[in-house]
Amino acid sequence: MLREIRDLGFTHAELSHGTRISLVPGILEAVQAGEIKISSLHNFCPLPMGVNQSAPNLYQFTAAAPRERDAAIKHTLKTFDFAVRVNAPVVVLHLGSVELKDYTGRLKELAVRDGQDSRKYARLKAEAMEKREARKKPFVARLLDSLRQLLPEAESRGLRLGCENREAVEEIPFEDDFGLLFYELQSPALAYWHDTGHAQIKENLGFVNHDLHLRTYADRLAGFHLHDVQNLVHDHCAPGSGSVNFAALKPLVKPDHLKIFEFSPALPVGALKQGVAHVKELWGDS
Repeated sequence: MLREIRDLGFTHAELSHGTRISLVPGILEAVQAGEIKISSLHNFCPLPMGVNQSAPNLYQFTAAAPRERDAAIKHTLKTFDFAVRVNAPVVVLHLGSVELKDYTGRLKELAVRDGQDSRKYARLKAEAMEKREARKKPFVARLLDSLRQLLPEAESRGLRLGCENREAVEEIPFEDDFGLLFYELQSPALAYWHDTGHAQIKENLGFVNHDLHLRTYADRLAGFHLHDVQNLVHDHCAPGSGSVNFAALKPLVKPDHLKIFEFSPALPVGALKQGVAHVKELWGDS
């Protein structure tokens, strides 16, 4: 797996939430042999024993059940330890969600079918925003409590935690709430992680301005997941093939930010290479 990534021209790889525990020996062997470096890990990595499919939301820090929150913390600490073993400086996290019916799926369907200017879409969007705001307080409180347990552990290992912006309207922090997170948790280990596809979908659904959202949290930015969006809501496409304006983001990109291409497994190699070249042409050595 890692050799294939290296042979595509990459010197670093992110280990994702789809990394099965059976892959760990081979990963360690490749890293120790200097075949590739690991830029970052995406929680949970490796997957818990018995889980064989990508499961970044398997356990949530926001869950009402203490047992699930304890499991989320336990397996996140295992990710921290694995990050140390592979010399990865950043762990990317999904932070949880507010329990609501699936507004995201219905909003995407309406946006594609009728556009976000339709009355039906506007009503559903307003309902989603009202319901999630009314319910978020206990979920945010549980998230903050979980992070207060995790941050000292991250600091002691020299890790940064990249809090990822999400595409689902039910997932937290909500668009304007990252500032609250950074205010409440004064830790150098806490960082923002920007996913271009998620931000673009949120813009296409009328929740954020992509450029402004990144600009707001740029001073806490650790890195990017880079991919494009086609047909309003279809992400993990090659940059340059969709609606993400990578040129507009360039002023906010710094050399020390991690840049992780996050493509669909179905993307052809030719399209992958074109997408990488597109970003490099626009961003240069940024």
